[in-house]
Amino acid sequence: MIIRSKAPLRISFGGGGTDVPPYPEERGGATLNTTINKYAYATLVPSTDGEIKVTSLDYDIVAKYGPGERLPYDGELDLVKATINAMGHDEAVHLFLHSDAPPGSGLGSSSTVCVALVQVFKHYLNLPMDHYEIAETAYEIERIDLQITGGLQDQYAAAFGGFNFTEFLEDRVIVNPLRIRRDTLNELEYRLLLCYTGGTRLSANILDEQTEAFVKKDKAVVESLDYIKELAVKMKRALLRNELDDFGDMLHEGWMHKRKLASGITNPVIDRLYDISREHGALGGKLLGAGGGGYLLLFCEFDKRHIVAEKLEDAGGQLVEFGFEKGGVQSWEVPGGR
Repeated sequence: MIIRSKAPLRISFGGGGTDVPPYPEERGGATLNTTINKYAYATLVPSTDGEIKVTSLDYDIVAKYGPGERLPYDGELDLVKATINAMGHDEAVHLFLHSDAPPGSGLGSSSTVCVALVQVFKHYLNLPMDHYEIAETAYEIERIDLQITGGLQDQYAAAFGGFNFTEFLEDRVIVNPLRIRRDTLNELEYRLLLCYTGGTRLSANILDEQTEAFVKKDKAVVESLDYIKELAVKMKRALLRNELDDFGDMLHEGWMHKRKLASGITNPVIDRLYDISREHGALGGKLLGAGGGGYLLLFCEFDKRHIVAEKLEDAGGQLVEFGFEKGGVQSWEVPGGR
């Protein structure tokens, strides 16, 4: 028997950064995001060969470990080893992992891989975990066990799926699924562009700088985070009211404020691509993830979307087709599969 899981990657519209501790504990964070039809996959095959074997297509690594022992963290596939440790699994299995987006792309790929891993072990071990518990477990694996700097929104987005306005409070997380009109979703999907900038980044470095500035109560950073949170609320309202041009304008506002959070959030390549898109018909947009590289998300005037796409490609950007995904993490069995 083979067990397979998949978790959707996400695009974040607003509130990013307010989910990164200690901001949510002190001031309460909020994000607006949706999942898309790009996924992280995990496959688990029970084995009798006496070893835990992990194949990662993203990192081009095949690693083997001995079962029945706590796996050490040494920089090689630590996310997988920490998940195995956290789920209390000590038997021989083969794991195969891959994602539709590279690590550091800004689509939450690392956290999504972790959610897919938790789900595949949940299925295999028959554990009674709901979506909140899956997301919380993935968060603890990344942020507590491995001490990887980052926020909370990616794990919850991957676990729940769909359009969500998520509140991060001192003692709990509240995921609010949004019931957005089908006409609004169709128009939003039609007018968005996703452009790969040609580079990835180490988000932890950028977030460390942001966190340090917040802890020191840097006025510009605190005010920008507060504004970004307020903007996420307004963007949610605009989506629910089908006010998409206002939504596009607020994407631009949010990006202008996000650039103030840390020095490495943008660079000349990203700025050039964004300026080109604005010059030719994009109302607004933002770099997904912590910044520094990955994917630009752009909202365009409907009759200029094709022009923006053409100009971005001419400038070296790589456009990626995508659609919205309503579902969250899931798993299934493949009887006798190969």
